[in-house]
Amino acid sequence: MAENMRYLRNFFIYNCLFAFTFWNNIGLAMKNELFTSVPNNFLQDGLDKKNLSLPHSYTNNQQSKADFGWVVIENTTESLSLSEIKKDNVRKLITLLSNFRKGSRLQNLTLTNMSVDWKDFIKALQTVWHSSIEYFSINNLIQEGNVRSSRFDYSDTSMKALALNNVRITDLYFSQDDIYNIFANMNIEALTIADSELIHMVCPSSDSPFRYVNFSKNDLTDLLFQNCDKLIQLETFILNRNKFKSLSKVSFMTSRMKSLRYLDMSSNLLRNSGAEKRCQWTDSLSELDLSSNQLTESVFECLPVNINKLDLQNNQIASVPTGIAELQSLKELNLASNRLADLPGCRAFAGLEILNIERNLILTPSADFFESCPSVKELQAGQNPFKCSCELQDFLRLERQSGGKLSGWPEAYVCKYPEDLSGTQLKDFHLTELACNTTLLLVTALLLTLVLVAVVAFLCIYLDVLWYVRMLWQWTQAKRRAWHDCPEGRETVLQFHAFISYSERDSLWVKNELIPNLEKGEGCIQLCQHERNFIPGKSIVENIINCIEKSYKSIFVLSPNFVQSEWCHYELYFAHHKLFSENSNSLVLILLEPIPPYVIPARYHKLKAHMAKRTYLEWPRERSKRALFWANLRAAISINRSVPVEQNRTEL
Repeated sequence: MAENMRYLRNFFIYNCLFAFTFWNNIGLAMKNELFTSVPNNFLQDGLDKKNLSLPHSYTNNQQSKADFGWVVIENTTESLSLSEIKKDNVRKLITLLSNFRKGSRLQNLTLTNMSVDWKDFIKALQTVWHSSIEYFSINNLIQEGNVRSSRFDYSDTSMKALALNNVRITDLYFSQDDIYNIFANMNIEALTIADSELIHMVCPSSDSPFRYVNFSKNDLTDLLFQNCDKLIQLETFILNRNKFKSLSKVSFMTSRMKSLRYLDMSSNLLRNSGAEKRCQWTDSLSELDLSSNQLTESVFECLPVNINKLDLQNNQIASVPTGIAELQSLKELNLASNRLADLPGCRAFAGLEILNIERNLILTPSADFFESCPSVKELQAGQNPFKCSCELQDFLRLERQSGGKLSGWPEAYVCKYPEDLSGTQLKDFHLTELACNTTLLLVTALLLTLVLVAVVAFLCIYLDVLWYVRMLWQWTQAKRRAWHDCPEGRETVLQFHAFISYSERDSLWVKNELIPNLEKGEGCIQLCQHERNFIPGKSIVENIINCIEKSYKSIFVLSPNFVQSEWCHYELYFAHHKLFSENSNSLVLILLEPIPPYVIPARYHKLKAHMAKRTYLEWPRERSKRALFWANLRAAISINRSVPVEQNRTEL
């Protein structure tokens, strides 16, 4: 309740002040008329800067729409924004605007959703032209009725900028110049006609004061401002989202704009081919936006030489060709969303400081980029399909050495290939130096191979592997010949109690002691001796194998002479083979003389194993012990044989 009383009191005071001021200036009758058609704060502003203006709460949207048919969106001392301007209330609007002569504090006017005749539109525009308003904007304008040629008075204006957005003309038959001439010859600094299906604009009839022109989202073509030399003060020209096709014609359009610094040609249909005329850009152009067109690498043959900032993102550029004209002034280059497969060099861009090459087709960026581009302070190379392989290691080292020049690191740098590493950030991808350095890998492999060969060779020599291989080959060949000579199914028949293996240097003991004591007397033992039982014509190896296989036991007379004999080693090898192949206990060892361990060659490791694990008979030097020796030996080789000795000899 207290707030309502305070509001009514203020309202009454302001009305009294308003009535007093208005009566003193234009009379009571005029005061009553304007009071019913114009908001009080605008009346105050239009009459005298010193007079008080009413607060915003006094004129609300509902009251304004009820009184005038429009909606007040914003109402301040310096700005006014109205909506829903129609045929039936546009004259009231013109009456209202006629009160804001020069000296008024109102500077910004915005009209939204305006639907009027061409004649009323021109009259409203002319009224604003001669008012205190400096910035005039119309959004969503529908011109109804016929368009007629109109004279426009450009003199005595405070206007600096006019913006028309989303203009639709319903008249299908009218002279285009009736519209274009009015706007082209305006003596203001900034003109915007956007999203209005504008298909052309004439060149001003005299030197234009335009410094800013925005014709975005229209249907303009390459015919715009060709041979126009009146836009000598134009600095910013925005033509994005139109229908320009020829880059050379665009360059020719700018050739006479001596002050042009910024040109936006993004989102057009621009192409450039070698067949087109040579490009003629104005020397003043320093910033050019050619993004979202259909340009290829040939665009680098048609660029302003003094360009400072160049935007070529979202085109069809696959490479930056060498041999192009040098752009010494270029500081910032945007090549994002193209088809580049590697980082471009800076031979033609010696002063380049910022390069954006995101969203291209770069798998493994070259590592010498910063060496060829020493002036670059920021490189944006993220969101590329990086292939995490050895080739990428140099680029990763480049990042560590760049000192933070790689923008977006590490979030924007992610592996795409191979699939098992997809999604891995490059900072988490690591390979060893050995895996990526081919020379080092080859040297390492060679060294390892040499070491392996040396180790194998040493083992072969130490373990006498070649000898065992040769013996295995001999045994295999002997077996093959035996199988070939013998009928199938015939089994080997034991013909001897034992085969004797000894060194030729120990033959006297064998002939004088061993053979007589075993073959004579009770239970004589049939022995196989190489001198009398080897078959002439067969190889020594075949005879050894044949005797060992046809003997129940194999007696080895061990001595230092034995371990020095090659043939004794063969016989021991084949006997050992029989021991494991037939799973029989067929070896009988006689130690004729003690053998020092250092005398036994390395290849006799089987002999060492047998002497360590098996019981052997040692020839006693005392004669009293020899009877026991022969008894033990007979027991070791004893077997019941049913085949007569004579038959055995016959079979041999």
